[in-house]
Amino acid sequence: MPSPRTTRAAIELRDLRKTFPGGTDPVRAVDGLDLTVEPGEIVAFLGPNGAGKSTTIDLLLGLTIPDSGTVTVFGEAPQDAVRTGRVAAVLQSGGLLPDLTVGETVRLVAALHARPRPVLEVLERAGIVDIADRLVGKCSGGQQQRLRFALALLPDPDLIVLDEPTTGMDVSGRRDFWAAMREDAGSGRTVLFATHYLDEADAYADRIVLVRAGRVVADGSAAQIRNLAVGRTVAATLPGADSASLSALPGVEQVELRGDRILVQARDSDDVARFLLTHTAAHDIEITTHNLESAFLALTSVPEGER
Repeated sequence: MPSPRTTRAAIELRDLRKTFPGGTDPVRAVDGLDLTVEPGEIVAFLGPNGAGKSTTIDLLLGLTIPDSGTVTVFGEAPQDAVRTGRVAAVLQSGGLLPDLTVGETVRLVAALHARPRPVLEVLERAGIVDIADRLVGKCSGGQQQRLRFALALLPDPDLIVLDEPTTGMDVSGRRDFWAAMREDAGSGRTVLFATHYLDEADAYADRIVLVRAGRVVADGSAAQIRNLAVGRTVAATLPGADSASLSALPGVEQVELRGDRILVQARDSDDVARFLLTHTAAHDIEITTHNLESAFLALTSVPEGER
């Protein structure tokens, strides 16, 4: 990992709380959230819709004020860190003038910074040099996201916050974006990103933080997060499988039939495999651990009693 730009914690959130009015039922978006991110880390901030991700990002950027708790960015208040260019963000929408060209937009925003990076450099880093003369209003959603990335790079921030940064990009665009992001983060820049694309988190994050109902429910590497979800999947070829008998086995959580192929999610995969081998004609048996998607669902699903 490259040398960090500072020894202070890049992000420190302590007992953070934010509630929004909701008639007789206020919405508790962030509910006692704690998080520390060290300089140089690339952290995926994941959770289902309504988990509090966007609200937490707004609090981190100083766009809204917490009801209680503290937010510091490199030891400073968020507004101060943003004002001095230590923090920049790529948000999902807004902030672009459709009647300006891509190049004009970058030059205009560069003029607002005391010591911006060269315009051509950020255009190249964002992969939009070839559309510099195109009107923003004529750009695709993915191209506009790349433009927001270029704008976020202008102050050469120590921390860059990405909220669904690849929305609207095709597969190739997403790959190119993350290649540029990883290269640009090579100097020790801290990156926090929220995304619905779990493969992005798995491929590019040093660390994954899962949130549910406004709180952190898991924090670790992708491998550690996968291991937190108890159980494995047993797959086998079994024509005419009786899913009811498999569902009745102790520890079986789900049985899925896909033609002659059966998939059994269970807490004890050995018991399921033993049953298939001794009581059925199953063959081609495979046992796999949870992938990140299944771990995500297991760790962030709302229990029945909390609905």
